[in-house]
Amino acid sequence: MPSRWSTRRTRFRAILGGGACVHPASVHDAVSARIAADLGFELGMFAGSVAALAVLGAPDLIVLTLSEFADQAYRIGRAAELPLLVDADHGYGNALNVMRTVEELENAGVAALSIEDTKLPREYGPLDKAELLSLEEGVGKMKAALAARRDPDLAIAGRTSAMAITGTEDAIRRAKAYEAAGVDAMFLVGIKTKEQLEAAQAQLRIPIILGGGASLGDRAYLASQGVRVSLQGHQPFQASVRAIHDTLKALRDGTPPADLKNLASNKLMADVTRSSDYAGWIRDFLGGAG
Repeated sequence: MPSRWSTRRTRFRAILGGGACVHPASVHDAVSARIAADLGFELGMFAGSVAALAVLGAPDLIVLTLSEFADQAYRIGRAAELPLLVDADHGYGNALNVMRTVEELENAGVAALSIEDTKLPREYGPLDKAELLSLEEGVGKMKAALAARRDPDLAIAGRTSAMAITGTEDAIRRAKAYEAAGVDAMFLVGIKTKEQLEAAQAQLRIPIILGGGASLGDRAYLASQGVRVSLQGHQPFQASVRAIHDTLKALRDGTPPADLKNLASNKLMADVTRSSDYAGWIRDFLGGAG
């Protein structure tokens, strides 16, 4: 019988193999994942940048550890029946670290993960634009990720920001090399024009995951260009920060709790905490009144 993780991985594979483009829900914890699932999202996205914010309250500078990231991914996955795509950044080190990253995230239950070829974390020296690994090292990381996979349904995507760093020609060269290494999809970041997307799509046979491509066109257009997943950003986390800030500020400024605005209703709180399930378990297993 398939495990809960295998079922989700099969659902993600169906997205990659389908003809539509899906916008994933940006999630960061158990509650956000449940809300996304309840609203009907087909897919959750857990980004490295959001993980740094949610776990450490830190910017996206690769100061989060693999264990912290995997633990949070597991918490998200256990809370909601939602396939989860995660951004595993550079794999937390070299190709051997990539193998450990795949092992830990597979065990954490993710449906798919991406490994990128950005040179991370930033090195000592003047702050400048991001740099990429050599193509050879990038290919090595992709091969290592694939070798570490145990569940063949787990999807592994190669990721590159070359479009914004070294240009279209190099981005396509890298994408084709990662495709040849065997990745299941290509995660492209930094595409600014339809011409760039169309040039990449013409050279690739595997599905595209698109980061920051919301301005390129609607889902029908993106689907026609081989895009099966298109990220829209991580506004839900930003919205939660604003809501918490404003509520705490209002309380600090003397607003009576009864006068606070825009709070979740009792029904919504009951829904996201699965209160009715717990009530049933109390009744069935703790001798609670019917």
